[in-house]
Amino acid sequence: MGDIRDKVLHSTAITEFQRRVYIALLDIPRGTTITYGELARRIGCRSAQAVGQALRRNPFAPEVPCHRVVAADGSLGGYNGGRSGEQLDIKRRLLDEERR
Repeated sequence: MGDIRDKVLHSTAITEFQRRVYIALLDIPRGTTITYGELARRIGCRSAQAVGQALRRNPFAPEVPCHRVVAADGSLGGYNGGRSGEQLDIKRRLLDEERR
């Protein structure tokens, strides 16, 4: 994981806010999930929506596991900008594989 952490820390293609979101994602254990709101709180942000937008732009997925972030109501939320169909199927598959 050090390699991906280094990539995120030294990337010039992301904002400082995105960097904070992506680094925090690396601390979420494999096979577990967190809500957008909880991730926002962990990085000192008041906006779950801002976190969601950063995740939508994650250039490191799935190594930086944005698929581990779900909606407050327990639904999967979105993945890679999609809230249904193939994108959500990918998120579901990634989570299922991690939980095995």
